[in-house]
Amino acid sequence: MQPLLLLHGALGAADMMQPLQQALSEHYHVHTFSFAGHGGQPLPEEGLSIDFFARELHEYITAYGLQGVPVFGYSMGGYVALRLLKSHPGIISRLITLATKFHWDPETAARECSMLQPDKVAAKLPAFARALSERHAPVNWKELMTATAAMLHAMGEDSPLKPEDFPTFQLPVLLLLGDRDKMVGLEETLAVYRALPKAAMGMLPGTPHPLEQADPLLLSFLIHRFLSR
Repeated sequence: MQPLLLLHGALGAADMMQPLQQALSEHYHVHTFSFAGHGGQPLPEEGLSIDFFARELHEYITAYGLQGVPVFGYSMGGYVALRLLKSHPGIISRLITLATKFHWDPETAARECSMLQPDKVAAKLPAFARALSERHAPVNWKELMTATAAMLHAMGEDSPLKPEDFPTFQLPVLLLLGDRDKMVGLEETLAVYRALPKAAMGMLPGTPHPLEQADPLLLSFLIHRFLSR
């Protein structure tokens, strides 16, 4: 059975991929893992960064002999996969992204970081805070959120992926975006679609940014159709 690697987004974890993993398991041997600081994995002393996550992804692919594996990356996961391809072309055969934010500058980072204030999240979104606490224990979710905000700030100052990088990616890429996504803009996704040499693009109807609100059956259908061509 063909392997397929699923990557979660910021503040997510491997367990969030379970509905999609189940939907895809008929056709693929599905791999998932949690990035550093997520899903109970310890926070690195050096802090979080896209480059650190890309190294983790490379280590996982190498350890499991998955060179040339197709990858699905949700949000940050898709960005990390492209960052890995920038330094290791060919390590991924095909890439599907969903709700990946490609454009980063200081203004964008400041807007995203304003939503990552642990004390405000705990006060205004207690159910979300409890879910984060359970998902990332024993890591303190507030420390993870603070580290994530620091990573986004750094991305705003020096984006790991530049506009000139996208034309260099020669693998087939499917860019997916929910039509109700308020975090990732259609125009920034279209710009990357136009820049990638072998890109396709699709919209998920009635779908906002959170992965939990995407239809796993529709998503698995689009992934399998793309990988079967």
